[in-house]
Amino acid sequence: MNSAVQLAAEGAAQNPLLPATYDIVWSAIAFIIILIAFWKVFLPKVQVMLDARAEAIEGNIAKADEAQAKAEAALQEYTAQLASARHEAGEIRESARADATKIVTKAKEDAVTEQARIAQAAQAQIEAERQSAAVSLRKDVGSLAIDLASSVVGESLSDDQKASALVDRFLAELEASEKAAQ
Repeated sequence: MNSAVQLAAEGAAQNPLLPATYDIVWSAIAFIIILIAFWKVFLPKVQVMLDARAEAIEGNIAKADEAQAKAEAALQEYTAQLASARHEAGEIRESARADATKIVTKAKEDAVTEQARIAQAAQAQIEAERQSAAVSLRKDVGSLAIDLASSVVGESLSDDQKASALVDRFLAELEASEKAAQ
């Protein structure tokens, strides 16, 4: 019975919320072993993994920054090429306008020259036809005048020299009277 009393006394002296001393000692030893294992084995591996991941992230960030810088440089180059192309297109348009103006001016000059040539040729032709008509009219008027004078006078004016002198004198008088009338 003594042992039961002793157990009861021991149980009454011990706090039910605190574990036994041997449990605390063995738990502390296991904890220290696990802590040392984590500290020496697992923690360096985790640290290496975290460092590698940080380096990868930093490398990706550097690559992204480099790609962004390249993209900005490409955009600036594209913008410069586009501005250059627009400037060149403007120069081509201005050159085309200047060429068109030159062509129109040249065509106008050619047209004026051709017009003057045609007018001069037409004037020369009109003058030639007028001269031809005047000569033809002179002959016809002379011959009609001689026929009329022959019928008025009653004698034939068949002498060509005489008839020609008569016609010339008649036409000269006619021209003189026209000039006086004007």
